[in-house]
Amino acid sequence: MIRKVIFLFLFTTSLLKAQSDMTKGFGLLEKGEFQEAELFFQEYLKTDPDNKTAKLCFGRAVGLSGEPQKATNLFSELLKEYPGDFEILINYNESYLWAKEYEQAKPLYANLVEKYPTKFGAVLGYANTLSNLKEYKLALSWVEKAIQLQPENASAKISRKFMRLGYANKFVNNQQYGKGEQTLKKIFEDFPEDKDVLINLANLYLIVKEADKAKDIYIRYATTPKDSITALNGIALAEHIDENDKEALEISKSAIRKVAKIDDEALTASTYDRYVQALIWNRKFISAKNKIDSLETHNPNKNWILALKATLGLYTGDAKSSVESYDRILVNDSASFDGNLGKANALFASDRIIPAYNMANSTLKFYKNQKDAKGFIEKLNLMHTPTIEEHAAYTFDNGNNVAFFTNTTVDVPFSTKFRTTVSYFFRNTENSVTDNKATSHVLLAGLQYKLFPKTVLKTVIGLNNSRFLDEAYTQPVLDIKLDMQPFKLQNLTLGYQREVQSFNAELIEREIVQNHYGLNYNLGTNVNFGWYTQLMHTQQSDDNVRNLLFTSLYYNVLRKPALKMGVNFQYITFKDQLPTIYFSPEVYKAVEIFADIRGNISEKTTYMASAATGIQQVEDDDKTAIFRAEASVQRQFSKRFSLNIYGKYSNIASATAAGFEFTEIGVKAKWLFLKKPLFYKSLNLD
Repeated sequence: MIRKVIFLFLFTTSLLKAQSDMTKGFGLLEKGEFQEAELFFQEYLKTDPDNKTAKLCFGRAVGLSGEPQKATNLFSELLKEYPGDFEILINYNESYLWAKEYEQAKPLYANLVEKYPTKFGAVLGYANTLSNLKEYKLALSWVEKAIQLQPENASAKISRKFMRLGYANKFVNNQQYGKGEQTLKKIFEDFPEDKDVLINLANLYLIVKEADKAKDIYIRYATTPKDSITALNGIALAEHIDENDKEALEISKSAIRKVAKIDDEALTASTYDRYVQALIWNRKFISAKNKIDSLETHNPNKNWILALKATLGLYTGDAKSSVESYDRILVNDSASFDGNLGKANALFASDRIIPAYNMANSTLKFYKNQKDAKGFIEKLNLMHTPTIEEHAAYTFDNGNNVAFFTNTTVDVPFSTKFRTTVSYFFRNTENSVTDNKATSHVLLAGLQYKLFPKTVLKTVIGLNNSRFLDEAYTQPVLDIKLDMQPFKLQNLTLGYQREVQSFNAELIEREIVQNHYGLNYNLGTNVNFGWYTQLMHTQQSDDNVRNLLFTSLYYNVLRKPALKMGVNFQYITFKDQLPTIYFSPEVYKAVEIFADIRGNISEKTTYMASAATGIQQVEDDDKTAIFRAEASVQRQFSKRFSLNIYGKYSNIASATAAGFEFTEIGVKAKWLFLKKPLFYKSLNLD
């Protein structure tokens, strides 16, 4: 009995001495100083080579210092010596997690929890493995089991937090925003006002454009000087989404002043990033460029600077430079979200549609189900999906003419470069005083081919069959246009059109054919001004000749709603004056001021209204007042069907060939009769 007591005493003393000798190594592991811990246990094992605890600690130090495969081999050898040992098994399994080999770890942990269902480490390890595999629902069920085993364990609650963050992100990526919000808010039960949760909630509200909710979250986030700057940056973005760009800039300026007092490189960069964005949103392009140049001097080849340069290029119509900036981002980081989707947008702005499709698809390979990338591809699809459009209208004028017309158009894009159209136009006109009646049938076929990006050739050919009482005639019609953008922010159209006058019965009876030779030019600027000019020379089959000049200087007052105001000037001359047949003065002049506004009534309903008033003069007659107006409402019932109702009125003398004051009421319906473009499968995007 005494000998037994002595043996136990000696054994306990020896064990305590050994553990005491390893205390320093335990401390190094606990502090995360794994390389130092590796050296410590390597030396220790030279004096006690068979110590299992030291071998386990050495394996952990090796694995956590960056050699997980070596650790796996060490634990595998230990298992040969101690088969079925739980401590070795759990370290062996964990080594696969260190190596990020989650698929291999999953069956190992499944087997371990089956054998040891009450072992906290095994259950939590299995939950973390499932989480890393993004199997969040199952992972959360297992972490709940771990918490039941140790209700106050901090590690388990932290794991549950990150599982819920991942699960919420998965919901958001799948546009299940309500579930994402609920999942995030559950984390507050363990970690009230957790900063990770607040930031994720704010981002979610920004995605769904609930700017006020996002701002409220950022206010809750701002509990320290640094966090208040992060919050201001977020609030500035929320103001932009809420279409308050001026307020966004003021908030960004405030953040800039605050960040100057803090030594934090990353926070400073994100704050200046938001500030330059706010300058761009407010169209302060010169200030934005100067700031970008200054920032680039101190931050060469930084992705966030390159992204700002690209954004500025898109806003100022310099898509080519934007593509170059995004290319530089992708050289630095091929998986960059800004680089991939940003380049897709820049390619689209450059009218390079197939490369834009490919870049958006590349974004989805890196960021599965990403909302903006999917939306971008859908936008391209809608632009190139075959459509049927129906336009019907009723018109009447003060010359006692009434008319009804319909125009049915089928548009079929066969590729991003080539599309064709077929249309049928029917017009019935009559005069209630003379009882003259006439009808017109026009059948047209159009071909459109993109010669180069932003250079499109449009050709329409067809026949116009008109009937007046017992007489009828058929005339060919032709319309050829070349649309191009010779320089950025400039659009030029050169065209020829052959048409038959069909406004009223009298004109249809006379079979007047017009040959128009025209030029349209629009100059945009980055300072909200624009200038549009139309020149047209018309030769008629009755040997008359018309020359027309129309020019408009306008200013974009607001962006949302889009409000444009300006001054128009029109000048028309006719070689021969035939006032009893149609409006044909030797000289006609008109000056008017106009306003045009377009915006949203709701998410799927838009409106447009325009009005112009001024004075006109026909030859040497007295000047008279003119007024014209147009309004429409369009409803997007689905992504593939929309309906537009409109009305317009004009008393401008040149509005029609007959020179009458007239009113028109009409409706337009557009239906995308296929779900995707004809060429979509050939893109190999799915």
